[in-house]
Amino acid sequence: MSHISHIELDDANLPAPTPEIEQERKVAMFDLMEQNTFTLPPREGRAVPGGPYRVGLSIRDKRLVFTVTTEAADPAAEFHLSLSPFRQVVKDYWAICESYFDAVKNMSPSQIETIDMARRGIHNEGARILEERLEGKAGIDNDTARRLFTLICVLHFGS
Repeated sequence: MSHISHIELDDANLPAPTPEIEQERKVAMFDLMEQNTFTLPPREGRAVPGGPYRVGLSIRDKRLVFTVTTEAADPAAEFHLSLSPFRQVVKDYWAICESYFDAVKNMSPSQIETIDMARRGIHNEGARILEERLEGKAGIDNDTARRLFTLICVLHFGS
């Protein structure tokens, strides 16, 4: 099965992340490398190089850019997605994450769990939007979409 063997975020021009955002990024990248599904469908009757793939994520000209190459660094695909469909859910996600980070410091476990459930709901919504935006461009499963959404949030936070 095709998968992502390496992921790179182009965050060179972004401000330094907070410790919490850096932790989110590390966990998402680790989990993504542990297990993911990523396929490229044939386009316009042309064969697509098989995986595993190296994926670069960046934000250019207010667009999310996926640059996909083979293990041998041969170009496989590049697609640009509008950030507009992600803006509100990313904003909501970071707001609820901030509440969660604060809650962990001084709230009861039941209050933390309530906030975490809301955070997961928003995270699922972001993953759903990503899956829809990638339809016809790349095939991903829900867990991969969730991890990629976290990385998009990290990039979007600094842009």
